[in-house]
This record gives sequence, structure tokens and C-alpha cells, in this order.
Amino acid sequence: MSSTMLVVGPKLGVALVVLTLVAAVVVTFGKLGHGRQVMVAAVRAAIQLGAVSLLIAGIAVSLWATAAFVVLMCAVAAGTSGRRVTGGGRGWWAGAPIVVGSMAVVAGLLLAGLVPMRGIAIIPVAGILVGGAMTATSLAGRRALDELTSRRGEVEAGLALGLLPRDAVLLVCRPAAGQALVPALDQTRTVGLVTLPGAFVGVLLGGASPLAAGVTQLVVLVGLLAVEAVAVVLTVELVARSRLQPATPKPRPSRR
Repeated sequence: MSSTMLVVGPKLGVALVVLTLVAAVVVTFGKLGHGRQVMVAAVRAAIQLGAVSLLIAGIAVSLWATAAFVVLMCAVAAGTSGRRVTGGGRGWWAGAPIVVGSMAVVAGLLLAGLVPMRGIAIIPVAGILVGGAMTATSLAGRRALDELTSRRGEVEAGLALGLLPRDAVLLVCRPAAGQALVPALDQTRTVGLVTLPGAFVGVLLGGASPLAAGVTQLVVLVGLLAVEAVAVVLTVELVARSRLQPATPKPRPSRR
């Protein structure tokens, strides 16, 4: 079997295994602490994409099934981001920035008629936007909480000067959390010069003109900027209001 971009066969499977091993070995020897996670992520990606590839045709023909699949996307993204930010505890609050940011843009595109009311169009667009919101929430939340931990004295100094707790926290964590927008900004600035993202390539391989592919990719990139901006702002607000906090480690039972 072959596709427009890749030759599907035994060589592809070997290449995937080799690339996964290379990534895991480099991470391990570089002492980055994620060697096992690289392997697990690659295996999970293969299983999940295989399952979705088999199910997508049936899901896409029904708007109800499409809506349920989008809800599943949001739930998984919220759980992933929540664990990444808090390590547990009240991580479910991470779902708010993801759902508000991504679903507002998806709804706007549908109402404007820019995305047709068909599952085969809604699912990929929603997936891209939910994924962007998840990444922005994870990065903003972790940066904000790390900054609060390392600069706790500045927060206390702000409180001593009469600032409200929310304002003192925002003063410290907002600039750091804003760095979560850097990947989306860099991708938008360099599109067409450094990378040709997935939406452009997918539309082009689907038979559309290069102009149509470029317009589609532009809508996706600008939509991602809007989604991630909303997600970062809401994440910082949740941190400032103590809704997103690191999980408190459970005390170990004393040995007598």
C-alpha cells in the first residue's frame, strides 16, 4: 500500500520503531528524565491512531457521534493538562480554559459557515484547536506555578504592601505564563518559510488548490492564536484564584 506522502509497509513499521528508540535513547543518555515516557507515548499514539482510523468513518456520518467524540477530546485533554499542571488534586479545573477557548472558536467557525456542519470537517478542526488549548494550558499552568514557588517572597512582599492576593499572584506569574504563547506565535510567524503545517498539507493532498490550502491553514493558525490566548488568560486567572494548585503530597505513615 502507498499514499501520496508515505509508502505503507514493513519498512514504515521498522522506521517508526527505530525513530522511537532513537528518541528514547537520546533522552535517557541526556538525562532528561523522560525515556520511558517517550516509549509509552509512541505506543499509545500508534494504538489510538489505529483505533480512530477504524472508527472515524462511522463517527463522522452522525452529528451526535461527532459531538460525543469532541466531548471525549475535551475530557482527555482536560485530564492530561490537569495532571501535567497539578500532578493530581484539583486538576479538573484545567478543563475550563481548554473547553472555553476551543469550543468558542469552533462554534464561531460553524456559525459563520466557514466549517461545514459535517463530522468529517468538524472533527479535525476541533482536534487541532483542543490540542492547542491543551498545550497552552499545560505550559501556562506549569510556568505560573513554578514562578509562584520560586518567587514566593515577592508575592508576600506584595501582600505586605496592601495588594489583594489575586493581584499579588498575577504580578508574579502572569509574565511567565505568557511565554506559553511563544510556540503558537513562532509557528504563525514562520509558516510557509520554515514549516508547512498539517492543515495545509492535508487540504492540498485532498485535491484542493494551493490557494485554498493556504487559506485553510491561515484560518487554523489564527484560530489557534485566539484559542491559546483565551486558554492562557483563563489559566492564569485560575492560578491566581487558587483553583489550580500543585497536589499536596500525602503524609507517609510513621513507622513505630
